[in-house]
Amino acid sequence: MSDRIMGGIGLALAAFYIWAATIIPESFMADVVGPATFPIIIGVIIAICSIWFILRPDPEPVWPSLNRLAEIGFAIAVCLLYAILLPKLGFLICTALAASYMSWRLGGTPVGAVLTGVGLSIGIWVVFKLVLGLSLAVGPLGI
Repeated sequence: MSDRIMGGIGLALAAFYIWAATIIPESFMADVVGPATFPIIIGVIIAICSIWFILRPDPEPVWPSLNRLAEIGFAIAVCLLYAILLPKLGFLICTALAASYMSWRLGGTPVGAVLTGVGLSIGIWVVFKLVLGLSLAVGPLGI
């Protein structure tokens, strides 16, 4: 039953996501694909996965322990904090902090997780900003 509940929630989320993508205003410099195409594709994938959960639920679902649920809750909190702090701290700092935490919780050593977070942040910034020319949130570092 829990798989069907999750599938129903996912289907509602997908419908909302697709609807929200359809109201994205088009820029005067819009490309051929348009700004809504990628979010709509993501929404369709979420809907397909949700329908799969509704039609083919696991007969004996195993729920994670309370510790694992807390880990999931902290990961969600980090993602929310990332979105909230991104305009204030900028892309480099926020991404380095979030990636470091996630790397650490996925089993990395603290030093390795920080190195991974910083390296990932710089690597993504180089690709998005310098190679693709996209605009990213600027923080106190000015980059």
